[in-house]
Amino acid sequence: MEDFLMRINGSPVPALDGRTIPVLNPATGDQVATIPGGSADDVHRAVAAAGESFPKWKKTTMRERGKILFSAAQSVRQHAGELARLLTIEQGKPLREATDEIRGFCNVLEYYAAASAQPLDQFIDLGSSGSAVVRQEPLGTCAAIIPWNMPAIIMGWKTAPALLAGNTLVLKPSATAPLTVLRLAGFLEEAGIPPGVLNVVTGTGGEAGDALVKEKEIQALSFTGSSETGRGVCALASDRGIPVTLELGGSDPMVVMPDADIDAAVKGAVNGRFYNAGQVCTAVKRLFVHEAIADEFVQKLTDAVAALRFGNGLDPDVRMGPLNNRAGYDHIRSIVESVTDRTEGKIQKSGKPAKDLNRKGLFHPPTLVTDVSPSSRILAEEVFGPVLPVVTVPDLETAIASANSSPYGLGASVWTHDTRVINEFYSRVHAGIVWVNRHVSVPPEIPFGGTKASGTGRENGKYALLHYTRSKTLYYGA
Repeated sequence: MEDFLMRINGSPVPALDGRTIPVLNPATGDQVATIPGGSADDVHRAVAAAGESFPKWKKTTMRERGKILFSAAQSVRQHAGELARLLTIEQGKPLREATDEIRGFCNVLEYYAAASAQPLDQFIDLGSSGSAVVRQEPLGTCAAIIPWNMPAIIMGWKTAPALLAGNTLVLKPSATAPLTVLRLAGFLEEAGIPPGVLNVVTGTGGEAGDALVKEKEIQALSFTGSSETGRGVCALASDRGIPVTLELGGSDPMVVMPDADIDAAVKGAVNGRFYNAGQVCTAVKRLFVHEAIADEFVQKLTDAVAALRFGNGLDPDVRMGPLNNRAGYDHIRSIVESVTDRTEGKIQKSGKPAKDLNRKGLFHPPTLVTDVSPSSRILAEEVFGPVLPVVTVPDLETAIASANSSPYGLGASVWTHDTRVINEFYSRVHAGIVWVNRHVSVPPEIPFGGTKASGTGRENGKYALLHYTRSKTLYYGA
């Protein structure tokens, strides 16, 4: 077992009061590390360190900041194997998925490193009225709260644009998956991030998280988490008038039309639902299949899910790991039990458990639900785990209405080759991103975020950079 420390002002430090929190391996239930249980005082010293380092960091050029991000990405790539193993141990996902996530973190840093060659400032020629220069200036000390499901990639989404824009940053990772975030912060420091520019405070959301949101010196906030917590975060940010990005989850629909490539769509549904044990904001959470192909599709989907091996993510043959934490595991079980108790669908638990499956692990088998009642909670709530409801629809109109029936609006996918269907679906479905013949993929170049209960603001690309800046105009008279 290893003790991890927070990173404040370029140094690893314990909590001021010495409190620690255990980090458990969800595949075994074993304690693998401890982290400091950060308090409001720890958050305050991190914010103070960030504030002190801001004036000097602001004066560096985007090119200089970009070079540091690129150097960090190269170093992380060299250590991808050990970082992926650490991520699997604390989060639970299969090693191949953890490796992809570490590489995804590097992709994000490299994208923003390349973006550093394109200044954000703009010159506007107003003809006989003169001209103007619009400068994008950094905001100051910013804050980011990172969830446990994809900690490395979401750290990249929040850290790279904030730092590239010239801000300093205080991160608060989840208490159940903080270890990889702490290691990655160390690589950024080794690459040249000055002390105080990037700080990581560990602790619970109720203490360290709340304290960070309430810090008066924070100039912008990015939060990824539950809708309930996000609403409170938004209220606090609104009271102070600071910009906020909220990514609050989703209940993404996948719609399969009669002309779809059925084999490709089945593969997409399996990957889109059971990747990371279904613990992905943009996972396929509601599957709507046209009645003309429903029988064939459901049979092939059933066979594909039955072949999934689940177990400890360190096992190279495992396709699906455990759920990350007890609360999430209990919630998924309660949803499945509710569907059974109320006769709201037919439950089909499937998959192949690994031979050495640890009974103390938080394993829930990949599960299909057919003959789903329209009023079932499995269609109304965000199901953050490996349970997939399958609903037959008679036409596109019904599919779109069903897709929009959720309070969420993060992502959606349609599987078809009909451009008319694609355009209709894209125009009418409530979602921040619509995929065609694919699902889940979010490269760093494209904006990511949702509508309705899925939040506000956008991660990735130039959109995230602009979130971390304010415009200032210089107007020249003719």
